[in-house]
Amino acid sequence: MLLYNPRGERMPRSVAPWEAKREMLVKADDRTDTSFGCKPEERPAQENLKYGLINLDKPAGPTSHEVAAWVKRILKLSAVGHGGTLDPKVTGVLPVTLLEATKVVQALLFSGKEYVCLMKLHGDASEPQVRKVLKEFEDMIYQRPPLRSSVKRQLRTRRIFYSDFHEMEGRNVLFTVGCEGGTYIRKLCFDIGEVLGCGAHMQELRRTRAGPFVEKDAVTLQEVAYSFMEWQESKDDKILKRFVQPMERALALVPKIYIRDSAVGAVCHGANLTAPGVLSLEGGIKQGSLVAIFSLKGEAVALAESAASSEQIVDMNHGVVARVSRVLMPRSTYPKCWKSGEKTDEQKKQ
Repeated sequence: MLLYNPRGERMPRSVAPWEAKREMLVKADDRTDTSFGCKPEERPAQENLKYGLINLDKPAGPTSHEVAAWVKRILKLSAVGHGGTLDPKVTGVLPVTLLEATKVVQALLFSGKEYVCLMKLHGDASEPQVRKVLKEFEDMIYQRPPLRSSVKRQLRTRRIFYSDFHEMEGRNVLFTVGCEGGTYIRKLCFDIGEVLGCGAHMQELRRTRAGPFVEKDAVTLQEVAYSFMEWQESKDDKILKRFVQPMERALALVPKIYIRDSAVGAVCHGANLTAPGVLSLEGGIKQGSLVAIFSLKGEAVALAESAASSEQIVDMNHGVVARVSRVLMPRSTYPKCWKSGEKTDEQKKQ
């Protein structure tokens, strides 16, 4: 459906998360202590495996869960996760999170997806008709998940950021669609066919983007297996970094708040983030939205729900600015910098 303003003018399409520009707002200045933590790209190999992820190019045939299980077996890990299920026949970008990095999977659900789809029409339609109908499905659409879906079949809304026509040959239509996570492209093709009046179905589908992860940087299962074996023999960390990225990469599209070293320990222990601990933040944060809390070294500290907007946080001198929902950093990474009534072991000995 198309959206119009009160004057009857077509409203501009929604901006995809990867197209949004955010301004950095500085609240205060401070330095980081190099004695604690480290930049994500400088983590040693074992830490990289523990807090890393793989931008995998899923092949056709296996399910997303099977592919993730193969990665788990290849890398000899105890736990992996993946960001966004793909049907067995669908190929393309599948972020696979390793060990502790599975905590960031929820952030990928809000980052949007992009697909290249080959749609098969059941009857004849002209190219201008197809182009027009594709544009009609931009912005908010209603969808009911298909019968074969793994979720409850109730009517819901999803946002289509763009639907770009590429080419048409006979009854085959090739187009690219950028959309919110949870959008069923199979159902989208069916609905497009209904509007055209000739019917249609999804013939082939490839995911070219999942949040910040894009097709050109994806690696195959064969490349993962070969590079991991090569790393085991040489222990050259550069080899591991060919296919394992820091988990912070998954948070590239999530609005960020950067905090003081002295606030990191408290947040890691589950304390809510208060205004004195904030040094800088990205614009566009809304009250109640998901935010990522980062250290000055660029390390992911926690995921949180914002208690205020960007503009309000900049002006705040006290009070809670974000409520922590998921701690990502180990508690022992930064020292404890707050006072408590508990005595230390040394004090107890005295």
